[in-house]
Amino acid sequence: MRRPVIRSLLAGAALVVSGIAATPALAGTDVTTATADGIRASEVVHQELATTRAQQRAAEAYWTPERMRAAIPADVIVTGDASTASPKKRDFAPAAVPENPRSQLGKVFFTIGGTDYVCSGTATTSSNGDVVTTAGHCLHEGGGGAFASQFTFVPAYDNGSAPYGQWSASDLFTSSGWANSGDFNVDVGFAVMNENSSGQSLTSVVGSHPIAFNLARGLSYTSYGYPAAAPFNGQRLYSCSGTARNDPSGLQTQGITCDMTGGSSGGGWLTSNRLNSVNSYKYNNDPNTMYGPFFGSTAQSVYNAAAAA
Repeated sequence: MRRPVIRSLLAGAALVVSGIAATPALAGTDVTTATADGIRASEVVHQELATTRAQQRAAEAYWTPERMRAAIPADVIVTGDASTASPKKRDFAPAAVPENPRSQLGKVFFTIGGTDYVCSGTATTSSNGDVVTTAGHCLHEGGGGAFASQFTFVPAYDNGSAPYGQWSASDLFTSSGWANSGDFNVDVGFAVMNENSSGQSLTSVVGSHPIAFNLARGLSYTSYGYPAAAPFNGQRLYSCSGTARNDPSGLQTQGITCDMTGGSSGGGWLTSNRLNSVNSYKYNNDPNTMYGPFFGSTAQSVYNAAAAA
């Protein structure tokens, strides 16, 4: 399968998520939970982050309002060919519409290689009450690179406001396909958040969306995110709605009409209120289509590992 070349959606910004060309030793450790728990160990890669209270406080202190505003969008675009060329612009209506803040949806902030990045994420129903779903490249470089540090989720972020506080991550999980090969078919990540200072789990405070796997293809979705590259500024929530269509390049991903830009990566796709994909990538010759991974057995295995952490 042809591997795409990745570059930043934000002009002039060097994006760390470019590891598909090289595969050095993998950071993190493979999950070894038994298959009986619904986790296929070979498909899951895991990294501990802020597991002590001191580490949690450090992560919370790191993300000042100034750092949040300066963080670079981590969305990616892929070099396209004739098979992925965009139809005429007149065939598309403007897609992204502004939304009021929603407690289950928020911004994700993280650091890789000394650079601060921003994505989007969704508080997700889980047995531990602490899972945030995002894109794999929003917590791991891919292609044998490193996991992120300082991973923080800000629910209902709105123009600098953080009404539910900032939540640091204790553990990060992604697919081995993304971590080892930068495979967009499995560009999915799950973060397990620490309890807040009152001992509350994330979803007991903000609520959550249930997650679903192995649904039919071609469903109607509403995707959410915080686009930050022009003409957006990353300060409020937006959504796009549409019927999913297959990626014409041959990847097993699906796309919907959406003109959200950098910063929206990792934002959830909802169908009948169920989380069933995330914003992952676009083609450089088709800025009006956002693609997301099909949530099949691999995504389910990674989620199960996070939900059990």
